[in-house]
Amino acid sequence: MSEMMVEKQAPRRFDITRVIATLLRPRQAFESAREETRSTWLTPMLLLSVTSLLVVLISGYLKTRAAAMGEIPLPPDWQYWNPEMQNNYMQAHQLAQGKVFMYVIPLVSAWAGLWLGWLVLAGILHLGSTLLGGRGSMQNALTVTAWAYLPFAIRDVLRTAYMISVGHAILSPGLSGFITTGGFTAQLLAFTDIFLLWNILLLIIGFAITDGLPRGKAILDVLLVELLLLALQAGAGTMIARLSGGVVG
Repeated sequence: MSEMMVEKQAPRRFDITRVIATLLRPRQAFESAREETRSTWLTPMLLLSVTSLLVVLISGYLKTRAAAMGEIPLPPDWQYWNPEMQNNYMQAHQLAQGKVFMYVIPLVSAWAGLWLGWLVLAGILHLGSTLLGGRGSMQNALTVTAWAYLPFAIRDVLRTAYMISVGHAILSPGLSGFITTGGFTAQLLAFTDIFLLWNILLLIIGFAITDGLPRGKAILDVLLVELLLLALQAGAGTMIARLSGGVVG
């Protein structure tokens, strides 16, 4: 009996077997997380760090190869750009051919977005849960958010496999390929796919269980926070796209 109590109080920080359990049986996995006294977010965050590294390496290699062959990827709304913006884009593309731009900056951006995004999302979700009557801790929020990120690891693996099979980097991620114009809508759709929906579902299940929230309140908390962050990401992406098209040169 004492051995079982010790095992519950001291779960392994790195537990790869829990990955499949969380993806296939999330309720059982989050029920176990509720009983734990130690954070177990290290496994999913390290796994996501590795898969994001794979995406950056393959994408960088393919972009470097395409540039060496004289191939320049054009934005979906290229035909709507004025000549000055098109010229600035071509100049910026020529300048961004080094390893720093192809590998280092994308990797730093990917890892910073992953780890900082995890902290921000967990913190806001915990705040929202507390306001709605949740009884969870910040540790629970960090754990649930990290494990709910696992669908994005699958997305990274699939993206890597796709790029290797077709021989070029992904130009229109998410649902952005369904529209031909750029702007805020395109950026918003770039972050939207089935893996995001899977992530939202896991967050709802996790916070409902670990924080003792009713299902309706858990749904409200997660959806409001996710929509807010998606809007902020899309807005930032729109500004960056406009600056890259109109400022460089």
